[in-house]
Amino acid sequence: MVSAGTERMLLQFGKASLLGKARSQPEKVRQVLQKARTDGILPTLSAVRAKLDQPLALGYCNVGTIIEAGSGTSHFRVGDRVASNGGHAGIVAVSANLSAKVPDSVSDEAAAFTVLGAIALQGIRLAEPTLGETVAVIGLGLIGLLTVQLLRAHGCRVLGLDPDPARLALASSFGAEVVDLSAGSDPLREAARFSRDRGVDAVIIAASTESSAPVSQAAAMCSKRGRIVLVGVTGLQLSRADFYEKELSFQVSCSYGPGRYDPAYEAKGQDYPAGFVRWTAQRNFEAVLDMMADGRLDVAPLISHRFAISEAEQAYALLDSDTPTLGVLLDFGGEDTAPPAAPAILSPAHVPANGTPRIGFVGAGAYATSTLLPALKRAGARLDMVASNSGISGLHAQRKFGIARATTDASALIGDPDIDTVVIATRHSSHAALTCAALRAGKHVFVEKPLALSHAELSEIQESWRESRAFERPPLLTVGFNRRFAPHVIALNKALACRSEPPAFIMTVNAGALPPDHWTRSGEEGGRIVGEACHFVDLLRHLANSPISQATATGRGDTANLQLAFANGAIGTIHYLANGARSFPKERLEVFCGGSIVVLDNFRRLSAHNWRGIKPTRLWQQDKGQTSCVSAFLTAVQNGDPAPIPFEELAEVSAVTIDLAAQLR
Repeated sequence: MVSAGTERMLLQFGKASLLGKARSQPEKVRQVLQKARTDGILPTLSAVRAKLDQPLALGYCNVGTIIEAGSGTSHFRVGDRVASNGGHAGIVAVSANLSAKVPDSVSDEAAAFTVLGAIALQGIRLAEPTLGETVAVIGLGLIGLLTVQLLRAHGCRVLGLDPDPARLALASSFGAEVVDLSAGSDPLREAARFSRDRGVDAVIIAASTESSAPVSQAAAMCSKRGRIVLVGVTGLQLSRADFYEKELSFQVSCSYGPGRYDPAYEAKGQDYPAGFVRWTAQRNFEAVLDMMADGRLDVAPLISHRFAISEAEQAYALLDSDTPTLGVLLDFGGEDTAPPAAPAILSPAHVPANGTPRIGFVGAGAYATSTLLPALKRAGARLDMVASNSGISGLHAQRKFGIARATTDASALIGDPDIDTVVIATRHSSHAALTCAALRAGKHVFVEKPLALSHAELSEIQESWRESRAFERPPLLTVGFNRRFAPHVIALNKALACRSEPPAFIMTVNAGALPPDHWTRSGEEGGRIVGEACHFVDLLRHLANSPISQATATGRGDTANLQLAFANGAIGTIHYLANGARSFPKERLEVFCGGSIVVLDNFRRLSAHNWRGIKPTRLWQQDKGQTSCVSAFLTAVQNGDPAPIPFEELAEVSAVTIDLAAQLR
């Protein structure tokens, strides 16, 4: 099912110019200007373009047959017909909690309306109508018309308002009284007549407009202590006077119901107890399907167009035309949906000449596509395959970076005999397992930080490393500790080599606050100390050029003070802070040694105080050493040189960071 309102909005945003996108998101513009002040214009522009370049799968209303069920989905079996919020694709991976079995008496076409029906139903649940109450529905698109039917099933009297005569006719056929806004009818007078001059008990707004008029209009037609629920998208310039005298309530409905946008519910499959949360998103799906099965919700009149998936472009062209549309169905035609046995081939013509490492890249998220893959391309890497859990992100990376093949199976990539080097840029919890698998397969490995989340994972990596020494050409392992390869750090390291006195370091990291449910803060992903502060532990370990002899941490969560002591007498303090201002530069390193000081400000400016041999420099754009780090790894692989960072240092930094994080728990 193509959701005309949501998907038209996404298409219009995608087609808009950079200026048009900026005008539609003024709050994002402020963030961009702030980033430009701290990081520079070019990196900021690059980051913006990378963000806008990320593909977004269209569609969230589908029905299909299960071909594989994961663990923890005991109530679903292969062969079950289910409705879900998956995108438009022949094969989709969906959350069990955002899926529901389709009753045998409900057709595929009807079941495709399940998610939209749940959106309408959630708005009604928030309005809490009772038998006999009067409810106005402003906007009679798909969700508005579904709302009308569901309200009638609740025993409500319904007034539908819309300027489209065809939609008004449908609402009337479902049992609503209607007001034609295109004919000059006064909606307030009609609402007063409809409610016997008492005002309607509730208003559900299912319109899509930038104007705040629907909210003001809803308030005017409500009775005292009436309820207004916004299901659609409108302006929200509310007038206190509209609400004050009547003591009106106003609420915005969130999608399909409780559980939506909760990672624990959606991704981890943690359901809410029915006795405490009776109507979750999934149970709303089930209620809609039950009403279809009982014949109390008729969606057949809402289907305006049908297209084969091969005609999808024509379907989306309708959204840009003046052709009236309601439910637009895309039919995959019951084609074979068995998972592909081999990665898809784009074109071998993109592969450079022989002699360079043949790289398989695992992961196609924001950092991978905005930073790591471009760095590999700049370093002249030969990218043979990309693996990503999300088919659309992997395909996008394949096309954008000229990668020969794409797959959703990381194990197939690691086991491919044509791949000799694996780059891992997935979420942190998968780094250790993928690293071990690649090492045991004899592949060179470049893994983004962190290397491991626990001592058990680190021990497994060390064992895999030892086993891999048995290969004729033992594979290299490098972690993406790129800051030690930054040009300013290289200059600073040379200057420190000329000093006999052990230095003292102060590293200030203005990490910034993240939402509590951000994936990097979860225990499963290791948290921010293990996941990001490891960068700075490695940087100080590199500059001290000495093993870490002591490490202590004080603080709480992702705001901490990390103290390091080194075997040669050097000391270091890392202030990793999540409670600062975004306008302040993110990273600042101060080095004190023998009466001299060097300051590295956000990897753009290097300044010295009484330190001969260091020339103050300022870069036009921030350089944290990503390209140099990747180049050093590729050169070592190609020439048979040792890894750019000794394995012992990688293991040491990982172990120390894991210990520091443990002290903060």
